[in-house]
Amino acid sequence: MTANRGLGKGVGLLFGEEEKEKFFQCNIDNVVPNKYQPRTHFNEEDLHELADSIREKGVIQPLIVTEGETDNYNLVAGERRLRASKIAGLTEVPVVVFELENEDSLLELALIENIQRTDLNPIEEAEAYRKLIDKFGYTQEETANRVGKKRSTITNLLRLLKLPPQIQTDVTNGLLSEGHGRALIKLIDDPVKLQEIRDAIIKNGFSVRQAEKTIKKAVAAKPLIKRTKELNSDEIPSSYTKAITTQLTNRLNSKVVINQNGSRGKIEIEYYSLDDLDRVSSMILDE
Repeated sequence: MTANRGLGKGVGLLFGEEEKEKFFQCNIDNVVPNKYQPRTHFNEEDLHELADSIREKGVIQPLIVTEGETDNYNLVAGERRLRASKIAGLTEVPVVVFELENEDSLLELALIENIQRTDLNPIEEAEAYRKLIDKFGYTQEETANRVGKKRSTITNLLRLLKLPPQIQTDVTNGLLSEGHGRALIKLIDDPVKLQEIRDAIIKNGFSVRQAEKTIKKAVAAKPLIKRTKELNSDEIPSSYTKAITTQLTNRLNSKVVINQNGSRGKIEIEYYSLDDLDRVSSMILDE
């Protein structure tokens, strides 16, 4: 049995095809929760439903662990099953032991395996991608390849981390969807309006499309740049172009360069794949 069975593309890249598993029933008290667990929210009702299933059928899928100190094992994946098994009163759980060289490998495996299980909320998933990028120096394209997803998916989720903490909490708790969160990013420079429209979305049950229309009107109601004085010459001040560049970069989540030549110039917008080109084009065309 190979180590990447059931864990997806990313884990196979880590371990190759020849890594062997060790499988046995482990004392549940010897399984130490994963300190790199990207999932922070566990629904108690769901855990009790899983516990009921475990009482009836047992733990069908083994927990993924690595050898720890003394007789303990560090949990890599399966914390929901571990918690539910404790609720169900189990004294032993089935585990599969992986041999890892260092804690970096443990972190990478834990993040990739949990991402691929698709049960993280959008903020948890975005945080997991950010950890992979920051810790291992991956580009967004490399991260996408590791977890078997489109780069545009990674980009869109990472953009959620620009939201204020209270809005991220709304997404985590399901008050706002990922789509609502992405739409609200356009208002991060206007905290008062952001909170106002956030409240309206929740109070009125706006769909993502309705939220986008409301936000579009709010953005259109104010100028792109608040100018303190009229420009009296053909030469555009560098402070003005820098401000526009910053706003466009934040709005499109892509690198933007303004090349100025007197009163004329051109705007360059970088994209990193065909998916990313579609994303940027859709934002510009407001599709």
